[in-house]
Parts: sequence; structure tokens; C-alpha cells
Amino acid sequence: MTATDRTSHRRFHYRDAEVLLQDIADLDLDIPWDDNIDPLLNPVNIGSRQLPNRLAVHPMEAVDAEPDGAPGELAVRRYQRYAAGGSGLIWFEATAVVPEGRANPRQFFLHEHNVAAFKRLVTATRSAANEAMGSDHNPTVVLQLTHSGRWSKPDGTPRPIIGHHNPKLDLLVAIDEDHPLISDGELDQLQTAFVSAAKLAAMAGFDGVDVKACHGYLCSELLAAHTRDGRYGGAFENRMRFLLETSRRIREEVPEVFVTSRVNAYDGLPYPYGFGVDGESEDKADLEEPLRLFGQLLTQGFPIANVTLGVPYFRPHLGRPFNRAVPGSPAAPEHPLVGIARFQHVTGRLQSAFPGLPLVGTGYSWLRQFFPCVGAAAVRTGAVSVVGLGRMAFAYPDFAKDLIEHGRLDSRKSCVGCSGCSELMSASIESGCIVRDSELYCLPSPQ
Repeated sequence: MTATDRTSHRRFHYRDAEVLLQDIADLDLDIPWDDNIDPLLNPVNIGSRQLPNRLAVHPMEAVDAEPDGAPGELAVRRYQRYAAGGSGLIWFEATAVVPEGRANPRQFFLHEHNVAAFKRLVTATRSAANEAMGSDHNPTVVLQLTHSGRWSKPDGTPRPIIGHHNPKLDLLVAIDEDHPLISDGELDQLQTAFVSAAKLAAMAGFDGVDVKACHGYLCSELLAAHTRDGRYGGAFENRMRFLLETSRRIREEVPEVFVTSRVNAYDGLPYPYGFGVDGESEDKADLEEPLRLFGQLLTQGFPIANVTLGVPYFRPHLGRPFNRAVPGSPAAPEHPLVGIARFQHVTGRLQSAFPGLPLVGTGYSWLRQFFPCVGAAAVRTGAVSVVGLGRMAFAYPDFAKDLIEHGRLDSRKSCVGCSGCSELMSASIESGCIVRDSELYCLPSPQ
């Protein structure tokens, strides 16, 4: 294998670490490795709290809310499994703060009429953790608050609400240059909706809330609103305004919860329509502005933040190295290990710049049973503080418990990167692992 193979997609084929390490070396990629996975099992402080280990479940939507936005039966099952699985941090999925901001009719939506259902979910999650891991194992639980922006489909039909026009993404939602932008006044009101949802999250028992700023949803899109006029566009301070002002208001008005964010550090969209993107090539990250933003998150008192990349509707491989693409989406133009190295580079740059702000890393699931060796090395070298898993948690919710009890993972329980869970979600079908949880989840039969 030579360096030219970086541009060729390859399926996961590794039965032993030596072959994987040889490919990493042949591709000349900076992916760390440590056979000692103990760093993942050590506690870490985030603000006034301590995570029992450095393993996290990422926010993964599953289209299994009730029509009113309350968690459905399968949602409760998922979070109980995550909790029983031993992860120290459980980052609950995207939850709309206004009805028009739902990505689908069965996305979580928190409001005053269903806050009791969310409280029951939190209670069930905490109880499952204590029962499986012991009374002294108390994972931190965070609720991700969102507005889906241009990807809003509250009734199942696209109802895009955009922060700025983007010629690449406008085509994907079938809008033209006359489609109106959300106004500054509406964004001011939306800040208040986030604050109100944070108050309800505190009532439900969550430890923290996340103002979602990733994957091209509304707050994320505003980070790249170079072409927008007004208080929320143009200059860096204006483009950061929604995230920073909303976070500040939550911190001041809802002191019962901490505030954090999952942030896109690199969109992979051409400038001036992407955040963290080189001005001459969307294939290159420019971390000048993300570094400025994360510095402000630290100054604001964020106890933790979550780093991710890409817009899944546009170049899905940037945020999710896979074996198989979702049908109808672009094929990956690179070896998945190149994508994993990109995650390591971007997150490592940010974490090394701000060692006082613990960061949750992303991009580990494709590595299957070998991810702990990469994650442990990243933690040991200070390139990340917490290792987060998304698709792997669908497939293997007890990955943390197996590492704690056995010191290794079972390859027969790992995510295989088939994108089946993403395919279910894109079809607005209850989502989970079609391989490891096939009694409940399966792809629809071809028509």
C-alpha cells in the first residue's frame, strides 16, 4: 500500500492490530496508539463534577419520540442500555426547542406538557446505571437542545428555515435565492426558547444542556454566515453571537444546569459558506476561527465541549467514516483512516490549545474493537479528554462495561459501519443497529 491509496475507499478488514498499524504507517497518518487502555478508565473532572471514566455516548437520534415529542418506549430502552453499559457521560440526542425546528415528526421535543416524561427518562437512565455498575457509578447526563434549521421537517415535509444562503445546500432542500432568511428578531426570540427549554431540562433532572452548533443545523449554520447582514452575520463576533449569547443566558438564568455545546470545527463546505474551512479549498481545515471560538467557550466557563466535523447531508464521510454509504449519498473519496486522522488532528489542535477545557472526541466507531487503543493514546498524550462513540453505542451499548471488566472489546458486538442506522433515520423509521439489534430494527423491504 502506498500514500496514493489515501484517495481510495477501503472497507474494514482488520483481524489483528498489526495489519491496521501497518496500514496507518503506509498511509503516513498521524493516528496514535497505546495497547494500555487504562487512561480511558480513569475519572476526569468537568467543572464541579467528575465523570467516572473517559468514555461517552454521543447524541444519536433514533426517530422514536411520541408525536408530542416525549421519549417513546424504544428511546427509554436505548438510554437504559447506554447507562447499564457503563459510560461516564451520556449525551442525550437532539431535542427541539420549538415545534417548527423538529427534523422529523418523531424527533424529541421538550415542552411544558411533556417535561414529566423526560424526567422519567432521566430517572430510568440513572437507575439503570446504578443497578448495573453500582451505586457509586453516576454518569453525567447532558441534553442536546436544537433547532434543525434548513433540515426542519416537523410534519414530514421539508420546511427549511435558513440563516444564510448556501448554493451547495440550497439545492439539497430545493430552495432558491428568494427564500427568506430567519430574521434577527426571530433569532432573538429563539434564544429565549433555548433558555426556556434549558429550564425544563433542569426540571427533568439533566446535569447539563448543549446548545447544538454542529452538522449544519441552524446554530451551526450561523457560525458560517459570512454573507448575512445584521447582528448575526458577517463579522466573527456576529456569527458567534447566537451560540455565545444563548449560552450566557442559560448560564445566568438556569444555574441548575451547566451549559456546553457540540461544535463543528470544520464544515467541509466551500468558503464563504463553511466554518473552519480554508479560503482556497474546502478540503482543508483552517482552525483560526474555531480556536478563537473555543477560547471564548473556555472564558465563558464551559466545563466541557464536544468536537465534530462535517455536514452529513453534503459530505457524510467527513463526520462518519463508514464501510458502506447510505444509498443515494456520495461515496467516500478517501480511505476511512484518513478521516480518522483528520478527527485526531482537529480535536488535538483544539485540546492542546485549551487544556483547561475538556473536549469530547469523535470519529472512533469505524475502528471497531481497536478504538480503545487509539482513544487511550489520545487521552494519554493530551489530545482529547473524553472519547465519544455514536454508532458504536447503537450496536454495542455496553462497550465501556466490557472495557472495565475485561480490558478489551468483543469484535462480534462492534459496529460494522454499514450505515443501516443512518439509512433508517433518513427514511424517518425508528433507528438502531440492524446487525446487533436485528430483532427490533431492520431496513424496509425494497418496493
